[in-house]
Amino acid sequence: MAETTISLNHLVKKFGKQTVLADINLNVTKGEIVGLIGPSGAGKSTVIKTTLGMEVADGGKATVFGQIMPNRKLLSRIGYMAQTDALYESLSGKENLQFYASMKGLSKTETNKEIAHVAEVVSLTPDLSKRVSGYSGGMMRRLSLAIALLGSPELLILDEPTVGIDPALRRQIWKELNQIRTEGRSILITTHVMDEAELTSKVALLLDGKVMAFDTPQALESQYQVNTIEEVFLKAEGVKS
Repeated sequence: MAETTISLNHLVKKFGKQTVLADINLNVTKGEIVGLIGPSGAGKSTVIKTTLGMEVADGGKATVFGQIMPNRKLLSRIGYMAQTDALYESLSGKENLQFYASMKGLSKTETNKEIAHVAEVVSLTPDLSKRVSGYSGGMMRRLSLAIALLGSPELLILDEPTVGIDPALRRQIWKELNQIRTEGRSILITTHVMDEAELTSKVALLLDGKVMAFDTPQALESQYQVNTIEEVFLKAEGVKS
């Protein structure tokens, strides 16, 4: 059996009286891309933040590499891209990458090699010396993704990584994600782009704070007797309403 990277068991998260995550069960194993899909406000970002220990669960358990998060020792093994860009806008793209590479403990030689690679993946090489304050929204997203990719993390957690990114570059990014998967690393990705959900190893459909369905895209399409993940999504929402 493949090794489990993320394990979420009966995860519950409330904000005041509102229950955002009611009962989340989900595993991500090595060499797998798991896509988390669901309507806006379904709790996709909350799943990620609770997994990483940025939010404290009100019930159940989340472990990463078998450990309860947050755990500083594990951070160097995880690449995380949030929905909002945490960038230093007064610095250049390259200086941002250098700063985060030093946080991940990369040597100078590794840093230069890694920056060259990740900048290529997100098509930012010509813009590295520019100040981030002059970047467009899409360029900032690409820089955030490049930072998450630094140091070949064993686990990538990406929250809507391709928002504001053109289709050609999206394809290039997915090519890299597939390469990462073949290296036996794990990826948990939230997306609202349904054709991207088709590219994952497994899809978790989040509705009403629960994982309503969790399987390969093909198995879900066959279970719901439809041709696309988008139709699975619509059908599951229809059943609910």
